[in-house]
Amino acid sequence: MRQPLVVALCALAMAGAGAVPAVAAEPSPTGADTATGAGPTTVMDVVDDVVGTAADTLSGLTAPRAGAVNFAGTVSLSNCSGSVVRMPDSADDDPALVLTNGHCLETGFPAPGQVLVDRASSRSFGLLNSSGSKVATLRANRLVYATMTDTDAAIYRLGTTYGQIRSAYGISALTLSDTRPRAGTAISVVSGYWKRIYSCSVDGFAYRIKEGDWTWKDSVRYTPECDTIGGTSGSPVVDDATGKVVAVNNTGNEDGERCTVNNPCEVDQNGTVTVRQGTNYAQQTYLFPACFGVDNRLELNASGCAVPKP
Repeated sequence: MRQPLVVALCALAMAGAGAVPAVAAEPSPTGADTATGAGPTTVMDVVDDVVGTAADTLSGLTAPRAGAVNFAGTVSLSNCSGSVVRMPDSADDDPALVLTNGHCLETGFPAPGQVLVDRASSRSFGLLNSSGSKVATLRANRLVYATMTDTDAAIYRLGTTYGQIRSAYGISALTLSDTRPRAGTAISVVSGYWKRIYSCSVDGFAYRIKEGDWTWKDSVRYTPECDTIGGTSGSPVVDDATGKVVAVNNTGNEDGERCTVNNPCEVDQNGTVTVRQGTNYAQQTYLFPACFGVDNRLELNASGCAVPKP
């Protein structure tokens, strides 16, 4: 699972030393920061700002030149990446939604089989413009949906609408595609945390991905150019041709281990296990538009809604 645990401490060290390494710190074997939500100011609250500064500096060294896909509408979380997204039929006066991974929840990993729906949240997100500069802090009022079963996704609802965000900051939400991507599609993985864009193609699809106790279905496998690192969890995977989000980045096999945390394996229809060290993956998102109705309300019983349910 592509999420940093020790990166904040590394950022402090970098700030003290006045230097920035070429890559982020890799996750620990536990894979994620599972600290719970808001409370009194702590060392980690202070570190968030330092991490952001270090990421800004790193982006100056690693971010690609301007192109068709940019950072506008992406967000940075305290431990992951994400994006402001809309459904194909969302209206400007609908409350805006933010997409990230289920394993990026501030409350820790959902258990296998667990689906969280309509929970209170005050999570904050740093909104980025096209060049990757933070222009605002957005805040959620609900966790609409989250799971690590069959997929690895979380969707938050904000207290502001799409129209308000565009009027205030000139930034439009990314649209979720309602069509399954195809092998060979040129894609960009856009990390708001690191302010870095990875460009590659859809190499193919894994029937099942198993990582630790979790199993994901029909996962996107990248070609090697998308060598994502800790902190890229939750990044939108954008179809370069349409500009629409087709998946959410979530994991990669780091050490060549078999089906362990941070070392997912592929399992085919016959149960054959394949380990691809260095290969990275995302979870498709085309199923979500069918599950959202008027005013961006989650409707899990809607016709065509096939995401996991509580």
